Amino acid sequence: MARASDPVLARQAAAGIVQRLRAAGHVAYFAGGCVRDELLGLRPTDFDVATDASPPRVRDLFARTAEVGAAFGVVLVHEGPGLAVEVATFRSDGPYTDARRPDSVRFSSPEEDARRRDFTINALFLDPALAPGAPGRIIDFVGGQADLSARIVRAVGDPDARLAEDHLRALRAVRFAARLNFEIEPRTAAAITRHASELRGVSRERIGDEVRRMLAHESRADVIRLIEHLGLDGPVLNEPPRGPSGGGSAMVALLPARPLQLGTVLSAWCIKRMDVADSGLFAPKIRDIRSKWRAALCLSNDEATEFSDVLEIHAGLVQKWEGMGVAQRKRLGARAMFAETLVLLEAASSELAERITRDIKELESDGIGIRPAPLVTGEDLIAIGLLPGPQFKRILEQVTDAQLEGRVRDKAQAMELALSLSV
Repeated sequence: MARASDPVLARQAAAGIVQRLRAAGHVAYFAGGCVRDELLGLRPTDFDVATDASPPRVRDLFARTAEVGAAFGVVLVHEGPGLAVEVATFRSDGPYTDARRPDSVRFSSPEEDARRRDFTINALFLDPALAPGAPGRIIDFVGGQADLSARIVRAVGDPDARLAEDHLRALRAVRFAARLNFEIEPRTAAAITRHASELRGVSRERIGDEVRRMLAHESRADVIRLIEHLGLDGPVLNEPPRGPSGGGSAMVALLPARPLQLGTVLSAWCIKRMDVADSGLFAPKIRDIRSKWRAALCLSNDEATEFSDVLEIHAGLVQKWEGMGVAQRKRLGARAMFAETLVLLEAASSELAERITRDIKELESDGIGIRPAPLVTGEDLIAIGLLPGPQFKRILEQVTDAQLEGRVRDKAQAMELALSLSV
């Protein structure tokens, strides 16, 4: 792929490689997603080149190359600072015994290369316009242009065979359909549902990366709707499927169409999916949910913490806010994911969110604030002769509560309270 912050530069770099390959007597086209996006009127920033030149021949023709998949006919060609283009030799794939990569490849023709790809809209080639103002030419062996016009995601050839080759293609179909606002062709959708359980055999890292990528996009509600409708929710989350009745997309659809933390989106999905947003039993389940979803989606430590924090804060706001004292409210409002949780709460209960927002603003302007520097630390307790132990946490929490509530105003008062609590 050619990548650059400037799409024009990326395209020029890829077109220059096509031109050089042709000058050397080879066939060369743009291939894959960049062709799809150009035909849809989008502006791709990634460009791939497909050619009949073998990898050794590509390395001979270009000064700066790197082997990123020579066994599969892929060479990375560097075209200036920050510009690298994947150049792949037309190929036909052998069996996929690991349901991820072909056991072998055979260099072949453009048509055979198109027919081994996943979906028709990704199997188009473009003979780019090399002269200014000249039109490009589309090479379509699989009906991809018609499917683009009909806004359909369709497997190339037999959908069962395409899914058997790489089980993650089921999620890729969801991503393309949601992001492009396309429908998944009925035979392809039926095959995805038939093969849904096979997704459990895909590494959790690959599943997590795909889900992370999809939920970062504003089409995330459609992603979850399709995942549940196609029966992919069970294998994705490694739990019993809920199918179309899961309803997980409902709250996600209410979230603002802007970048949000992954933990926020997962929490919106989880709360609606579990149907326990107003249940007093929800909080004790959070640790278990965090553990399961973290393993299923291979979440990082930070992502898992954000996820569970939003769930905990949301549960506190919905179930306990009205009965909380000043210190409890300030502690909750000071948590890192509080603002993100308010976004989630606004989606479900705007009236409660507005009331909590007003309460927090009042607490922030009470002369103490919700995040004051502590008047007493563990070092202060050690300095007065107290031994570190479980009592430290109790004493410090109680002194902090008194500070947040305005019952102690300076260090002397705080230390006096700490001493009284140590006996």
